Amino acid sequence: MANGLQIGSVVRRLRIEKGFTLQQLADKVSRTAAYISKLENEKVSPSIHTLKALADELGVPLTEFFENDLINDPCINPPETWTRKLVKGWDADVRQMVKLVGNKKMQPFFTVIPPGGGARESYTHPGEEFVYVLEGLLTISLNGKVSKMKAGTMAYFSALMPHTWINDSKKPVKMIWVCSPPSW
Repeated sequence: MANGLQIGSVVRRLRIEKGFTLQQLADKVSRTAAYISKLENEKVSPSIHTLKALADELGVPLTEFFENDLINDPCINPPETWTRKLVKGWDADVRQMVKLVGNKKMQPFFTVIPPGGGARESYTHPGEEFVYVLEGLLTISLNGKVSKMKAGTMAYFSALMPHTWINDSKKPVKMIWVCSPPSW
């Protein structure tokens, strides 16, 4: 998550530009004026749900709150710095490609799925996903529609859509998987 100073100052600037009082903005996002004041003064950190509501009411994309963090925090990470993520129910070697995702809008993964592996149980979460198959043949189900993705194929979809992914082949599948916003 972006630091409180940036989010609070962005909220204050946008609220004033829109001509909203603390109470008016608070009413629009189902919070109290005291909460909005604390947010603007860096005393609380908003949830993603609150940030989304603020962005909608202030007429800006959610990314407005994170622009400076991205400019000030580029990263170039070689494979040996990628962190292994273990996810219950998944049979795959999942490597998070950036060390910290707290202030990022995307969470990229390098994933290797062994033959017969994958995520067989359908799941959903807020956000979007982008998948690019580097090697192998990935079977992906999006909202019940099954597709085969060979090397060079990409998928882009709402993560609210129930999805699964498996490797039905006899060779490993290698892919880049990106979640936005970071999910875990």
